Amino acid sequence: MKSNTSVLLSLAVAILGYIVISQFSPPIDGAVLFAIGALLSGLVIKLMSSTQTNDTEYENAEVNFDTITLYVGNLPYRANELAIRTLFSEHGKVLSVRLMKDKHTGKRRGFGFVEMPEKDALSAIDALNEQEFQERSLKVREANERTPRSDV
Repeated sequence: MKSNTSVLLSLAVAILGYIVISQFSPPIDGAVLFAIGALLSGLVIKLMSSTQTNDTEYENAEVNFDTITLYVGNLPYRANELAIRTLFSEHGKVLSVRLMKDKHTGKRRGFGFVEMPEKDALSAIDALNEQEFQERSLKVREANERTPRSDV
């Protein structure tokens, strides 16, 4: 199945090919130009579909791995999800980042959670626990399961 992106890209390649080839002297017949454009379009679509297939296979291959959610404490209040994702990405694949905020003020609370594949998470703990990040010493460990609150 062709995506809109591949169709638009193949159209752009065909137009660019037409412009380049039409500059030749003697002029090339329109049917030949059309055939060349169709070949280029087909090539682009083939390349894009093989790239998309490989990405999908890679994603599907990683669906069946064990993940660990890490607790990350003593975060600077100015740190955002992108900064934390970038920091942890140096140690493996980051699946999600959640920084906790106060529900009344909306301000960050200085801790959050990062979900990673098990192997990468263990590497991140070793590398980042007690390390300085934006002038704060991070606390990184495996997150504990949340216990239900008793309404007393």
